[in-house]
Amino acid sequence: MGKLVLLGGGYGNMRVMLRLLNNLPLDREIVLVDRAPFHSLKTEFYALAAGTSTDKEIRVSFPEHERLTAVYGEVVGINRAEKVVILEDGQRIEYDDLVIGLGCEDKYHGVSGAAEHTYSIQTMGKSRATYQALCGLPAGSTVGVVGAGLSGIELASELRESRSDLKIKLFDRGPRIMKDFPEKLSKYVKDWFIKHNVDVISNSNITKVEPGKIYNHEEEIALDAVVWTAGVQPVKIVRDMDVEKDGQGRPLVTQYFNVLDDEHVYVVGDCASSEFPPSAYLAEAQAEQIAKVLRMRWKGELLPETMPEIKIKGFVGSLGKKQGFAYLADTTVTGRIARLMKSGILWLYKYQND
Repeated sequence: MGKLVLLGGGYGNMRVMLRLLNNLPLDREIVLVDRAPFHSLKTEFYALAAGTSTDKEIRVSFPEHERLTAVYGEVVGINRAEKVVILEDGQRIEYDDLVIGLGCEDKYHGVSGAAEHTYSIQTMGKSRATYQALCGLPAGSTVGVVGAGLSGIELASELRESRSDLKIKLFDRGPRIMKDFPEKLSKYVKDWFIKHNVDVISNSNITKVEPGKIYNHEEEIALDAVVWTAGVQPVKIVRDMDVEKDGQGRPLVTQYFNVLDDEHVYVVGDCASSEFPPSAYLAEAQAEQIAKVLRMRWKGELLPETMPEIKIKGFVGSLGKKQGFAYLADTTVTGRIARLMKSGILWLYKYQND
């Protein structure tokens, strides 16, 4: 029986399972490998870290199927020559086809002390630790959030609602928040932060992090806790793979999403080289195509000369529980409607995968 092994139970591989298990060929089985016994909604980790959501609210059970086996553990090796995955406890899992969706981790850009002295929201475990640190701070403490992308914005706004007593500083490398998007969107987010006493520090450049302080350019700033949301990179096991990669350490893939020299090894989500920034939307769109390619290859069918172009419709973000912002099909939506849109998308996702 042919064995498809999925490394990581994130958005990409959840979609692969959803598509394949509905009509899995009788000669195929699927093995899912993940460190946790559930799928985590990574887009909501900011709320877990801020203390406004529990981990039960942001996890979904993996699907059940007679030819789906879940193995829980940490992946420490991928041997493509032997077509085997090696786990931390010594288990060796053979595969015929492999989809790597192990996600990403923080990228510190060489900033001294950032890895040692900042908190993270990249995994559920790290988000829990961040929650314990932030929500355990005394009243009047100052928290710094480094990085004003979507994760940093959502974390800073959610933390403001969770802890109105904290001073919050959001460090933005750009001249204005969300500088790559329409000024209307940028102004709405900035005005929300002004109204809610979140200090946005534009044109920042964090050069060093030490216990209790960071350095913005040459200025020393005292902080009681720092959360890093200033960039991601593939997890180390993917960065160490012996395959061609892009400048960010992500494996280059063909239009069919297999690595360049191996049609049996696919990469999905944050790990895969792409013109688009990492997102749940992108991982799911890639997974749709991977599932189609796998079906065709299993049937011995010729693949199309050109795969459909992936189009990312936009994004939806929250500013606390009542306000939000969205950029969809070149249209900006702000306020309560945008927040309701995000809540609806989250509900639909959980419903479809429950």
